[in-house]
Amino acid sequence: MNIVLIGYRATGKTTLARLLAERLGWSWVDADVEIEHRAGKTISQIFAEDGEGVFRDLEAQVIADLCARDQWVIAAGGGAPLRVENRRAMKAGGYVIWLQASPQTIYERMYSDPTTTQRRPNLTPRGGLEEIVELLARREPVYRETADFSVNTEGKNPQELVEEILAILKLGQGRRGGGVAG
Repeated sequence: MNIVLIGYRATGKTTLARLLAERLGWSWVDADVEIEHRAGKTISQIFAEDGEGVFRDLEAQVIADLCARDQWVIAAGGGAPLRVENRRAMKAGGYVIWLQASPQTIYERMYSDPTTTQRRPNLTPRGGLEEIVELLARREPVYRETADFSVNTEGKNPQELVEEILAILKLGQGRRGGGVAG
């Protein structure tokens, strides 16, 4: 069984994957980093040189591989749940947790982290807060459909979020025939 964290960019997936894995004694991975490793270039470079379709195909391969593992915490890319095969792999691999934040919070987090803007391209011509609002509106139904649980990350520090996630998973042990000890 795994824990897959989904949600828009800058909702805390990578940070929480690392902390949850440490707490559980599991391994963790950022799917976007794994994609970059396999491609030998950044996500921005993949988009610019090969196009979004090539990126999404590689992402699907990575998600399938990662979700087939056991006792991993996986930080999935923000768009990973958009493909049906990714949603199936995530749900088959364990618990899926949707990390949420407001568009304004996401915007502030993204633009205060230089690595986010360097490694990840705009996904619409407008970019910025308008892009976040637009894409969240499109993605939220998919996130909702995919997730077993959701966690609002607003105003909470990472340790508080880890405790909240572990508590939710303990309460939901019967929901998918498993559970996580914390």
